[in-house]
Amino acid sequence: MLLLISTTATMQELLDNKLGWAAWLAHQSVSNHTDSAIRELVHNYMKNPHFLNLHTFDIHSVVMSSSPRFDMYGCDFGWGKALAARSSSANKFEGNITAYPGWEGDGSVDLEVCLLAEYMSALEKDEEFLAMVSPPIKLEVLLGMSSKAASRFS
Repeated sequence: MLLLISTTATMQELLDNKLGWAAWLAHQSVSNHTDSAIRELVHNYMKNPHFLNLHTFDIHSVVMSSSPRFDMYGCDFGWGKALAARSSSANKFEGNITAYPGWEGDGSVDLEVCLLAEYMSALEKDEEFLAMVSPPIKLEVLLGMSSKAASRFS
């Protein structure tokens, strides 16, 4: 069962406030997602079951998904620690953000962001956004090898 929680803000509110304000709104929604709130959602669902589809979201929505309980980098199938976590093609749609516990651990978060090219390009140039994110991890660190050896893969 997929449970949805939402946070709503107007475009003007997003423009008037800093990025941390929007994150605080999302945090409030998650914090209010308590045991009793979940039980109420399940109870209501059992009375009126329905299927979720992507048409539930309008083109101005941003959808965040995943769970900190999924240790995406802890699964080792004999090849060593994964270099990156990615979702399936079913989760690739405009405005979707999937959050994973970060590769570095210690409370870090990796985001998979799906945006149209023009919006992704603007995000990659946004100074406020860039001030909040870490630089990419160097390939040699991910692979646990020297820069020279890692250059074969880039």
